[in-house]
Amino acid sequence: MLKAVKIVVVGIVQGVGFRPFIYRVATKSRVNGYVKNIGGSAVEIHIEGREEDIEKFLELFNKEKPDAVYLENIQLIDVAVEGYTTFRILESDPLTHRSSIIPPDFSICDDCLKEVLDPSSRFHLYPFHSCAYCGPRYSMIEKIPYDRENTSMRDFPLCPRCLEEYHDPNNARRFHAQGISCLECGPRITLYTRDYEYVIDGYRAVEYAGRLINEGYIVAVKGLGGYHIAASATLDDVLKRLRERKKRPSKPFAVMVLDIETASKLVKLSSEAIEILRSREKPIVLLDVCEDAKISRLVAPGLKQLGIFLPYTSLHYLLLKNTYDKFAVMTSGNPQGEPMCIDEECAKNKLSNFVDYFLVHNRRIVNRVDDSVVRFTRGRISILRRSRGYAPMWSTLPIKLEKPIIAFGAMLQSAGAVGFDDKVVLTQYIGDVDEYYCFRDLERYLKFLIDNYRIDVASSIIAADMHPRYPSTILAEEWAKNYNTEIYKVQHHWAHIASVMAEYGLQEEVLGIAVDGVGYGLDKTIWGGEVLRVSYEEFERVGHLELQPMPGGDLAVKYPARMLTGILSKKLDKDELIDILRKLKIIQRGFPRGEKEVQLVLEQIYHSPMTSSTGRVLDAASALLGICFEKTYEGEPAIRLEAASEKCYEAFDVKIHYSEKAVLDTTSIIMNALEMLLEGVDTGKIAYIIQKTIGYGLGLISIKTARRRHRYLLLSGGAAVNEYIVEGVEEAVKESSLELLLPRKYPANDGGIALGQVAIAAHQHS
Repeated sequence: MLKAVKIVVVGIVQGVGFRPFIYRVATKSRVNGYVKNIGGSAVEIHIEGREEDIEKFLELFNKEKPDAVYLENIQLIDVAVEGYTTFRILESDPLTHRSSIIPPDFSICDDCLKEVLDPSSRFHLYPFHSCAYCGPRYSMIEKIPYDRENTSMRDFPLCPRCLEEYHDPNNARRFHAQGISCLECGPRITLYTRDYEYVIDGYRAVEYAGRLINEGYIVAVKGLGGYHIAASATLDDVLKRLRERKKRPSKPFAVMVLDIETASKLVKLSSEAIEILRSREKPIVLLDVCEDAKISRLVAPGLKQLGIFLPYTSLHYLLLKNTYDKFAVMTSGNPQGEPMCIDEECAKNKLSNFVDYFLVHNRRIVNRVDDSVVRFTRGRISILRRSRGYAPMWSTLPIKLEKPIIAFGAMLQSAGAVGFDDKVVLTQYIGDVDEYYCFRDLERYLKFLIDNYRIDVASSIIAADMHPRYPSTILAEEWAKNYNTEIYKVQHHWAHIASVMAEYGLQEEVLGIAVDGVGYGLDKTIWGGEVLRVSYEEFERVGHLELQPMPGGDLAVKYPARMLTGILSKKLDKDELIDILRKLKIIQRGFPRGEKEVQLVLEQIYHSPMTSSTGRVLDAASALLGICFEKTYEGEPAIRLEAASEKCYEAFDVKIHYSEKAVLDTTSIIMNALEMLLEGVDTGKIAYIIQKTIGYGLGLISIKTARRRHRYLLLSGGAAVNEYIVEGVEEAVKESSLELLLPRKYPANDGGIALGQVAIAAHQHS
């Protein structure tokens, strides 16, 4: 007796060879029917046959599923037998809507790379080789379902040999693989001068570009999700020239390395680090530099870690293979603060002043996708930038949304999000939306998700940060007005903790520590070192770092010695303070206008904005210890403070003042550090103690304000990846009943804020 089953599969099931896999399993099982993409990038399977054949199909389905396939949900429904006599792959059905994950970009697989390096293969030295299990996805998708005609690969009709393989069910890696091509029919690569004069094309262009890097030239490389700027990582004069051209004095450059063996000569590798470097996401991983690493100090000035990553396309691999070092700086191709270029017009207009040559291909990049960045914090993986390989994967919320939600995130290193049903999808990394082109990208990529998930904005809820001057908040207000929809403005640090709650699927009230640079507080001061009791419905501020003055406002962020002066002014009179600053040579190094500026700062203190920011205290410590006197990139003083730290067993007395709220005395922390510095204690040890004490103090406040019902302590915010702050929190709570949780899948910084905004808005509305 025949029976029939319809199977609807949701997850990463398009662009990963899933339908060809189903075809092969159906053939082996002797079932008939069809498989097709349905709108929203889900897949529908109809199989019919004898009961034992259907059982065989389901067994092989579970046993042989490709690694690239990620299954979010499977529905099996008994249906009527329709009398199919064969099994076919049908055309996609865009009219049937069922939400599913839009596939992220995957790095080149080992099988494809072997073919690229095999002289007998027809893909030998082909820079754009991919198969069903690897290659670009999100970066070239214009709309879903993921079919070739809906991607920029539609510009490259398949040649007879590729077409034959595309229709060959026995070719597991190329059968109905939408992104395939070859030397005959695929994209072409060309080398141009900085004035866009033709030099050479094909593989010879890649070979030539490798030689140019060896000789000290700077080359813009159009990659998978945007342009890189490639240069030697060993030649000081080249990197000095690049830094001068880009006006990037000290922000570290990432380095792409040919393979793990090459990486081992530059950084210290653990088995966990190797696993992440080799993963299909292939993010940039921050790792400790080897003492004998033959690399320029100008790659990552003042830091002990280097961001390295492996080639994720054959183009990158072939380029590095043609360099002497087998590694090179591979940094984002963009002017300072702007998004990475994705097309030739942008590259010509904005990169010509930085580079000497352009290595360009003619496949359109549809969606900008920056390289993802991760690090280890106390042995845990933390995502700093969530983009290529990870976005736009979704998360399942612990609540079903009554209405779709569109969240606009915050401001720095930000991302937006959409929520629908019980899902939330974050955009890829957008950047700092106080910059116009990043601001435009926030709106653009939110619209991409809205269109592809068929969200009606007028029937949705808008969520944004409380800060009235964030560009993202202003944009959200404009949308709410234009579409006549509700808007929820969510306090910044509440959203930070709620994002971790949503990631772990927690619904109970938790304690949270939010540590970052800036967040608009309920009292209109600048928060940033907070202990909160948090649910999705409400939060309570139960403790925080001591409020400190920010002389000159934003100038105190750019020049950390201003923050230091503000803190020291609480304990030292004017003459003592100037004498200390002079003795430590901080006046000369930390104040561009010298002692006159110090006098002005001392007058500004009493009229300055106040902040409980963790970042600003770390900035002050960095200036005190002579580590960093000017912020040239986001978080630089704190990042360099962490890099300069040396572990020790000394500790400060932690002073916490209790009144209505518990307040950690950060003035005493800085004053104690000053005393140790004057006594000749090593600056690295002092740096370690300062950071650990801040974490320890916030941990103690958490324990003292915890209630019996609290099981979890969540840590988030940009400083939640700081090794020594986390160590301090861990030490404080280790004897308590609280379980410490940190973000894993989403950034602790503002790149994860939109997730919290969606979760809070959903509960506020329900």
